[in-house]
Amino acid sequence: MKVESYLYDKLNGDVRCKTCMHYCKLSYEKWGICNVRKNENGKLYVYNYGLASSIAVDPIEKKPFHNFMPKSKVLSFGSVACNFRCSHCQNYQISFADLTFPYLRELKPKDVLNLLLEKKADGISWTYNEPGIWHEFAYDSSKIVKEKGYYVTYVTNGYLSFEAVDMLIGILDAANVDVKAFNERFYFKVCKAKLENVLKVVEYMHKKGIFLEITYLVIPDLNDDEEEIKAFVEWVAEIDKRIPVHFSRFHPDFKMLDKSPTPVETLERAVEIGRERLEYVYIGNVWGHRYESTFCPNCEHKIIERHGFHVLKIDLDGDRCPNCGYRQNIKMS
Repeated sequence: MKVESYLYDKLNGDVRCKTCMHYCKLSYEKWGICNVRKNENGKLYVYNYGLASSIAVDPIEKKPFHNFMPKSKVLSFGSVACNFRCSHCQNYQISFADLTFPYLRELKPKDVLNLLLEKKADGISWTYNEPGIWHEFAYDSSKIVKEKGYYVTYVTNGYLSFEAVDMLIGILDAANVDVKAFNERFYFKVCKAKLENVLKVVEYMHKKGIFLEITYLVIPDLNDDEEEIKAFVEWVAEIDKRIPVHFSRFHPDFKMLDKSPTPVETLERAVEIGRERLEYVYIGNVWGHRYESTFCPNCEHKIIERHGFHVLKIDLDGDRCPNCGYRQNIKMS
């Protein structure tokens, strides 16, 4: 389904896309890096409006969100394509797919709300591939969902343009941003993107009041150096020490099959480093680990107990620790 892009400039026949931080300049008949936007006769058109590759009800913990609406059910949507080219992509079947993907389902914005009501979910998440790829559809659908009192989340690589973020203010409740490393060489070589742009967008989203959690997938020998992790933690702490951080375990996938899974000891060391400056630090992709759970930053009381994606217990007095009274950065409603 084709619609005119919501964010672009006309440049005497060329166009400048303003949907993501690549800001592609496209001449006649050229496609953007995302492979779903095209210059047609001096107008920028989006070709994947409403085209869903994946729809599923998930626990919010799977995204992962641990401090936003714990134990809620979220209806998740994904499309095709991406504006990154990560060689370790775990959803490469759709992120590297194009508009010929055989399992696309066409939706209208009102269908998103109807599916949410049918599945009795608590909110929606734009995930699986980069949400900014179908910004127009995500925006239109999210407005309808938000008007009905449900929450809206993104699981994103953090390459939304400032203009796209501005459109989402008052609509997007929370975002989990995947910061894939803390060095430009990794981003250039592995992702074909720029770290500095991701950092700017994360800082901008926080400034605009979007609830943030950050995931850092720890890959052996590529982004697991202690000094790099310390620099990442310091950057997060300078924005807000109460932003939850997830250090997740890598498993070999796509074009990065030569790497081994992350040693659990490496993740535990990352958590140690993180907890020196941050209030909420988690380990991801290690089922049953102690640091799947949430502990009060002030007294270490276990306030949310998890096993995998399952919440076993929530022990809070409103938004405060029942043991010491410390106010938590946890959004329950």
